[in-house]
Amino acid sequence: MTTMNATPLVPDHRTLMSAMRLASRAPSVHNTQPWHWRFDGERLHLHSDPDRVLITADPQGRQQVISCGAMLHHVRTAFGAQRWHTDTTRMPDPLDPGRLAEISFRPWPGPPAGLVARAGAIDHRRTDRLPMDPPAHWDDVARTLRMLVSPHYVDLEVLDDSVRPRLSAVSEQAAALRRHDQMYQAEIGWWAGHSGFPEGIPTDALISDSERARVRVGRAFPSAPHSARRPDIEDRSRLVVLSTPGDSAAEWLATGEALSAILLECTVAGLATCALTHITELPTGRTILTGFLPRPGHPQLVVRIGAAPADEPEHPPTPRRPLADTLTIDRH
Repeated sequence: MTTMNATPLVPDHRTLMSAMRLASRAPSVHNTQPWHWRFDGERLHLHSDPDRVLITADPQGRQQVISCGAMLHHVRTAFGAQRWHTDTTRMPDPLDPGRLAEISFRPWPGPPAGLVARAGAIDHRRTDRLPMDPPAHWDDVARTLRMLVSPHYVDLEVLDDSVRPRLSAVSEQAAALRRHDQMYQAEIGWWAGHSGFPEGIPTDALISDSERARVRVGRAFPSAPHSARRPDIEDRSRLVVLSTPGDSAAEWLATGEALSAILLECTVAGLATCALTHITELPTGRTILTGFLPRPGHPQLVVRIGAAPADEPEHPPTPRRPLADTLTIDRH
């Protein structure tokens, strides 16, 4: 850390780069990594990257902002584990909607053990699109997840298994509506199924048609080469909906932060996760999900939470862009 006269205490360069590199593992829609950070010597500024919006699938930029919210939470978690508290102002400039957050720092001698554990889970979190077994100790897990999302004013609702067939029908309907949309197919083909790039979803992270048939609620990505992993498992994951009171950009950002907390906490608990964004991409899906909520709200996304076989090797990490592409450090 540095201190010069009245200059605020800030993380040194090594700590900054270490935390940002770890946080770059944050999930994003189609692994677009649609964020850009700027460090001005005292504060970190988070901006959305307008060149990485999904024009067809996400014309409002809702999923992009959710992705940036997940990155924001990853950054705060990474710095917290390095004993830096992050005072965060969200949507600091109403005239600049692409400027999503501003972070200032102060020392944090004793970050909570739960935060440190979630930071340690960042490198191990993966999106698991395969069928899953049911999660153990689910009531305790769900209680913890609700506690973690409540500071973000996001509601977490566990869907009853009885609604799964209807949700499966919504998923299939979304796929059918997109099937002949050439712009959508071109867009998803650009971002999924190519290996060797620092962005997008590589082939080994996708699933085959036969595997997807046992999940029933997954997005219809380009199919991976035929395989039948976990052949004895029909998906029995639990499904949770994240919803917000309104539908503003600030609430999209909060949804991403809540999503990050859920994914990391589940990783700490040894559970597998997969965020389902396609169900809420279209108004019809959001309308149907609204009917599953116990109180008025705006469904933002669905998350599958389950268990992967204990003896299964860890999935390889998906690629990430070089830090130099997503972080600018002002030189004074």
